[in-house]
Amino acid sequence: MRRINERTGRVLLACLLSSIMPLSAADNGTAEAAAVTAPQPASEIEQLKQMLADQQKQINELRQALAQQQTAAQQAPKKETDGSVSASAGAPVVPAVDPAPVSTFRNLGQVASTTAILPHSATLPAAGALPAIPLPQAAPNATGSATNPCEADPDRTIPTYLRLGNVCIVPIGFMDLTPLWRDKNAGSSMGSSFGSIPYNNTANGNLSEFRFSPQNSRIGFRIDGDWKGTHFIGYNEFDFNGTSGSNGIAVSNGAFVPRLRLFWLDARKNKVEFLAGQSWSLLTPNRNGLSALPGDLFYTQVIDINYMAGLTWTRQPGMRILLHPSNKVTFGFSAEQPDQYIGGSAGGSGITLPTALAALSNAQLDVAQNVSSGQNILTQPTVTPDFIAKIAFDPTSRFHFEVGGIERNFKTTNVAAPFTSHYTAEGGGLLFGFNAAILKNFRVISTNFYSDGGGRYLFGQAPDLIVRANGSLSLVKADGTIDGFEATVNKTLFYAYYGGIYIDRDVTIDTTGKPVGFGYVGSANSQNRVINELTFGFNQTIWRDPRYGAVNMMGQYEWLERAPWYVAVGAPKQTHDNTIYFNIRYTLPGAMPNF
Repeated sequence: MRRINERTGRVLLACLLSSIMPLSAADNGTAEAAAVTAPQPASEIEQLKQMLADQQKQINELRQALAQQQTAAQQAPKKETDGSVSASAGAPVVPAVDPAPVSTFRNLGQVASTTAILPHSATLPAAGALPAIPLPQAAPNATGSATNPCEADPDRTIPTYLRLGNVCIVPIGFMDLTPLWRDKNAGSSMGSSFGSIPYNNTANGNLSEFRFSPQNSRIGFRIDGDWKGTHFIGYNEFDFNGTSGSNGIAVSNGAFVPRLRLFWLDARKNKVEFLAGQSWSLLTPNRNGLSALPGDLFYTQVIDINYMAGLTWTRQPGMRILLHPSNKVTFGFSAEQPDQYIGGSAGGSGITLPTALAALSNAQLDVAQNVSSGQNILTQPTVTPDFIAKIAFDPTSRFHFEVGGIERNFKTTNVAAPFTSHYTAEGGGLLFGFNAAILKNFRVISTNFYSDGGGRYLFGQAPDLIVRANGSLSLVKADGTIDGFEATVNKTLFYAYYGGIYIDRDVTIDTTGKPVGFGYVGSANSQNRVINELTFGFNQTIWRDPRYGAVNMMGQYEWLERAPWYVAVGAPKQTHDNTIYFNIRYTLPGAMPNF
């Protein structure tokens, strides 16, 4: 290309000199003056006009030849330094287009499953936004429709992603360090165990804990591409909160174990979208549409890795289909991993089974506290997936409303031969909420869940069901709510929330004449009636840029309370603790092009 340009330059120079020479034939100032002042003969004027016309024609021909040479050079196979032809030889050249600015609020949230550095909203102040960096748009194809922006010319942009073939890859995640302090020794590491706060009449209720933890750090990748008009996303993410095979993680080596959080593929063409893999449940509240991307979800802005009491969420395998009749309405339906849960996870209390049916525990019903035995790991029977339907309305970027429901099925059989007695129950729940920017930099949020048999989705704080003495199943009512606000001031996000869980009692009489189930007289003080949480905090963006990443400093205060159904004489009626979190985070750089 450089040789072509030089040759073309010489031709143009020669043409320019040839046009100057006739006019400089007079070699003195007098002759030049005479040529200007004296009237020219008609024949000489016509000759000059013809000469100029011929020169203009030559210039036009040279311009056309130069354009043809440049096109041929672009389409020719590119040779590597060793003389071999590159893998992209012969590929069609995608026309260059004017770059589009980065979406200033969604990129960092989309590429790391973290509490969004700033929630997605066109109303947030520019001071806390990412700087606009040119990224390629979808280049038009022969029919004028958009194609894969990952195929656009990278030399005309400042890429904030990696190219592999015709896809874009962003390494995602962040490096965290979180010091935390609790005024009770809950023994729950970094995440709060909402349902098992120690009482003041116990040893742990009179001890405190201070810890450092890097476990919330995450690593993974996101892949974007377009195939024949179908935009696909591959998303993978790990953290370091896995169950360690050794307890020796505090003496001489913090050998924290990686844990799979998310691993899914999403594909959308026109108005239809399909997702399969391990993702946030469709029952998790959204900030925007029904997207599974972390930046479009609402799971609060807190540092606590167990988020908040009252939040409906899981991360589990499943499949979903979404319909987009317009940019303002989205319908979704998912089939997700089922579980016949009777308590014991995340500090939640298990039920009391009838004496004759104690063998149902772990064999047919999941008591998650027995993790160390491995018995509860996908060994219990299940009837159908959990079916979830949801609809979201986003009339403007400042308002999001959603309503959804879940349908669940449970089944057990007689624990003694001939196994002819079967018991079934059908449960469900209703979710609704909104996320609204009532002022330019101020959002209010409310999400609410009411269920019969949906306690597992309240972070396992409530059992799904109890078993009656005759073997039949009874669903436990459990409700949750989160209400609060988020506000941005310059580069700082402030938030405050209330979260609550209410678990109804469900009691039956055993064949021994004693009550069993959940919340009966004489039940353990771990069978909670209510769990309340008040929390507030901040998220300060120190600096950030898609090319370099981001550094954030965060703080959170959390007040947590629980009260049981049954209080023995002289025993505490409730218990609470106070937790303070501080966090320093570096988020990896990267952003996706606009599809």
